[in-house]
Amino acid sequence: MLKFLSNSFEDTIHIGKQIGKVLRPGDIVCLEGDLGAGKTALSKGVAISLEISDEVTSPTYTLISEYQGICPLYHMDLYRIDSIEEFEMLGAEELLFGKGISLIEWSERIEDYLPEDKKIIKITILPDGSRQIELKGITL
Repeated sequence: MLKFLSNSFEDTIHIGKQIGKVLRPGDIVCLEGDLGAGKTALSKGVAISLEISDEVTSPTYTLISEYQGICPLYHMDLYRIDSIEEFEMLGAEELLFGKGISLIEWSERIEDYLPEDKKIIKITILPDGSRQIELKGITL
């Protein structure tokens, strides 16, 4: 497991850019971290590496945001999803197993639905306000 330290919003975006360079279509990435940890900032970095020009925002209210770049990027926030059935009703499984890269916040809500080879990025807020970013299944 790789670990990085981010001391700023810009650091987190930079780490996201590095991650985005190695992700491939079909990759499913679970973003773990408390509210305000930096999941959206990291997603912005991934989007930049995919040459996405649209502004990346948290999909908290839309549940799923789709962006077009080198390959599609699907940014999902499943905080308000209560079951796998509700997830399926959104049609999200077509995106999840489609031709793009999926970044999923609150992925534990559909844990049984996710493949074994999913990638995990865990962001932890440290006491000094910096972030520890741990990568599982991702090699830079």
